[in-house]
Amino acid sequence: MKSTLRIVAILALLAAAWLVLSHFFGAYLSLDALKSQHGQLVNYYRDNQAPVIALYMATYVVVTALSIPGAVIMTLAGGAIFGFATGLVAVSFASTIGATCAFLVARFLLRDFVQQRFGERLKRVNAGVEREGAFYLFTLRLIPVFPFFLINILMALTPMRTVTFFVVSQVGMLAGTAVYVNAGTQLARLDSLQGILSPALIFSFALIGVFPLVAKKVVELLVARKRLGRFPKPKRFDYDLAIIGAGSAGLVSAYVGRTLKARVALIERDKMGGDCLNTGCVPSKALLHAAKVRHIQRQGNKLGMPWQEQPLDFERVMDHVRAAIARIEPHDSVERYQDELGAHCLHGHARIVDPYHVKVGDQTISTRSILIATGASPWTPDLPGLAQVPHYTSDTIWDMKALPQRLVVLGGGPIGCELAQAFARLGSAVTIVQRNAQLLPKEDRDVAQLMANVLQGEGVEVLVNHEAREVQSSGENSPALLAVDRETGQEFAIVCDAILVALGRKPRTEDFGLAELGIETAADGTIVTDAYLRTTIPNIYACGDVAGPYQFTHTASHQAGYACINALLRPLHKLRVDYRVIPWCTFTSPEVARVGLSEREAREKGVTHEVTRYDLADLDRAIADDCAQGFIKVLTPPGKDKILGVTIVGPRAGDIISEWILAMKHGLGMSEVLGTIHIYPTYAEANRFAAGNWKKAHAPVKLLQWVERFHRWRRGG
Repeated sequence: MKSTLRIVAILALLAAAWLVLSHFFGAYLSLDALKSQHGQLVNYYRDNQAPVIALYMATYVVVTALSIPGAVIMTLAGGAIFGFATGLVAVSFASTIGATCAFLVARFLLRDFVQQRFGERLKRVNAGVEREGAFYLFTLRLIPVFPFFLINILMALTPMRTVTFFVVSQVGMLAGTAVYVNAGTQLARLDSLQGILSPALIFSFALIGVFPLVAKKVVELLVARKRLGRFPKPKRFDYDLAIIGAGSAGLVSAYVGRTLKARVALIERDKMGGDCLNTGCVPSKALLHAAKVRHIQRQGNKLGMPWQEQPLDFERVMDHVRAAIARIEPHDSVERYQDELGAHCLHGHARIVDPYHVKVGDQTISTRSILIATGASPWTPDLPGLAQVPHYTSDTIWDMKALPQRLVVLGGGPIGCELAQAFARLGSAVTIVQRNAQLLPKEDRDVAQLMANVLQGEGVEVLVNHEAREVQSSGENSPALLAVDRETGQEFAIVCDAILVALGRKPRTEDFGLAELGIETAADGTIVTDAYLRTTIPNIYACGDVAGPYQFTHTASHQAGYACINALLRPLHKLRVDYRVIPWCTFTSPEVARVGLSEREAREKGVTHEVTRYDLADLDRAIADDCAQGFIKVLTPPGKDKILGVTIVGPRAGDIISEWILAMKHGLGMSEVLGTIHIYPTYAEANRFAAGNWKKAHAPVKLLQWVERFHRWRRGG
């Protein structure tokens, strides 16, 4: 509040100064005044050159810094009094210094406020300015149609460096300054300011303004030619696109490529379908379903259906998992993609020889473009003793032959929580060791606490703020994990039969020839791509987990369409990948689904917001299903119904959040959700009730009081 008052006070003082100076200079900053005083000014300049130039430049800086109307007259005066050469130097530096002062004042007063209030919306603008701001500013400075004072303010609100602003402004304004200064040397011939810029001259400036954009494209072409020029380009190609990896991203890319009638090679060294089908989404959800059935059986007693614990046939559970994979396999099979869609499926390890050739086994194919969709693999820490004991990852746990009596799960993220709950429900004694202060670190604290309570209620031991130090063999010939409490420093051993490592995934970038070609990778191991998913080699693209920034099957599929279209149709057509609305779900029971901002992210990014909640304990369908656990939490700007983010914890959260995803994608607000008819009784009704809670909190109190009086009057009261 104090900082806001301070800004208001400073703005008031600046406004007052602007009014006073505008009034003071106004009488002098006109063409008639300049022409009438021209002779006296020139004579005075001859006798006092240095002081006059200094006073002129200081005045020009003040006029420009405070955006006082009259900069054109000041520029003409520079040419009329000093001549072209001296006038150009004086005006050029004075105008740039004044513009920079205006830039700094606007930055001091407004940037933090604007970025805090609109930071999320300005994220793309900020990234563009950081990357190519000099080009944008240079273009605007070359075209006099754009008000210079407005450019000063707008650029001050971005992350542009002050030195960049000064240098680019100095160069960019030079051409326009020269025109006006030259016009000033011909002062006697000027009848009006409109006579300075003819339509032809304005058109010429517009053409000059396009120059940076043309130059940018030329630079891109030169860079592309430099990077590709050292490799011989075939006269003919076997394929339009070679896709490395037949997981989610690769399969969608092949589908889109064939839809665009391109000749496509789809290369996979392991199984079609990638991790999602064979070791990820499909088997984990099948296992979760089996575990849920077991859990529901245990609830039979309280529903009048007596049930006693029966021995678990773990082999048949895993048969169910494999059967689910087998039923979905035809969707991702060679038969479908090669025989039905017409892609050419190659089996073997792919290595990129150069930007136009890929080697698969003993065969080398030529291609116009290459798409890397190699996915990611589980990350295993260098934990002493881990390699010597039975341990699994999300890739290898499907080879497990028997249900472990005691299972330790390293990691409390989505994969760790899902599999911990599944094995606990199947009968294992499960302990989660989580280094972070909460489970599900990307979610809000209340979400993580609810999930911890659920898991603990089902017998899972949850150790947050604990770190694994070493794995040893115990006297029982079973491994023991040595863990330490990060708060107290206490170290203790957890005896177990198996360890599941669920500490995240690392992109697969090794042994594909990327380093040899100079394809850049980021600190987290992902391949660096631009907004069009192009790597540092212009005709090589990347998408999916290997490219980031999200490691979800649905984002891999989303990226694949963009990458494929850009690889096949550029430069005729290109699409910037859209990350505005990215949802995800953790498939525990209850599920945790989110789209947009969480409360914590909103606070960290300085986004002003308010929170609307609806508790699923009040939902009829949840009560009837004995699943009345969880909530919906919606973030909106204060007093507005725009949806900034939604978190749902509850049954079928991953399904019912789709309505919010659609609303955010198409700019629909809480009022539209409230006005939509939802089937009764369903879980989706909770969306309408959440929107209703928002509407109730923003009811027009004064208006309703008048309505109440109206009803009382009609009743004759």
